[in-house]
Amino acid sequence: MKELGRITVLPISRFTAHGAYLTLSEGQEVLLPQGYLNGEEKEGDEKEVFIYTDSEDRLVAVTNRPVALLDEFAVMPVKQVAAIGAFMDWGLPKDLFVPVSEMGKPMKEGESYLVMVCVDYRTNRLIGVSKYQDFVLADTEGFEEGQEVEALIFERTDLGFKALINQHYEGLIYGNETFTGVSTGDHVKAFVKKRREDGKLDLQLTPIGRQKYEEGAEKILDALKDNQFLPLHDKSSPEEIKSILGMSKKHFKQSIGQLYKARKIVIKEDGISLVD
Repeated sequence: MKELGRITVLPISRFTAHGAYLTLSEGQEVLLPQGYLNGEEKEGDEKEVFIYTDSEDRLVAVTNRPVALLDEFAVMPVKQVAAIGAFMDWGLPKDLFVPVSEMGKPMKEGESYLVMVCVDYRTNRLIGVSKYQDFVLADTEGFEEGQEVEALIFERTDLGFKALINQHYEGLIYGNETFTGVSTGDHVKAFVKKRREDGKLDLQLTPIGRQKYEEGAEKILDALKDNQFLPLHDKSSPEEIKSILGMSKKHFKQSIGQLYKARKIVIKEDGISLVD
């Protein structure tokens, strides 16, 4: 059934005390419970809904949108762990079940994991799979240094943060190069730093080269417009610079150098300010 796990627009065929029945493409009907109706609908009206199965394995429609649709990844917290698997919070009344056999590693209640929404073709139910390595693509030859990508932070490691790139590839952001706060589950803009010999991608959160310094300079100007003066200078510690501007000391020095040459700031012993 092609609508399972997807957002789709379906017509109302009839009403009952329990809600409205919608007509699927193959002719079957699916219930949209009363709680999802505003009372103004009539037969023939169309509703945008998500289709999945309820606790009794019956097809049901809801107007909520889960954090991931069929064949998509999302970081989801564990609500409950049982002997047979884990139940994930994915934004719907019924939790997404991850069977033990589909876990990449044992799950713990309260922690979050990268999960793909899949169909269990034996039961025709939606399930979650946390063995993400089975789905990510290994061929990264199309990526170039400096390329901007969408990244989903999904796991913290001793080296830094694992990230899912464009829903299909794995990358790593090194912890010692992370100067802004990131957390598991964050969607961020990232840039390809290097494609390693094993094909995996190293990422960074700041642009490569000139664009990086231009964005750093713009960030400093914005901060100066708000505060008129920043108590940062060549002898400021990396920790001070990171806490105020969220950038490395090297990035800061290169950016203020660019601003000074453009005669936009004044550099003093105790900090920097805008040119009058």
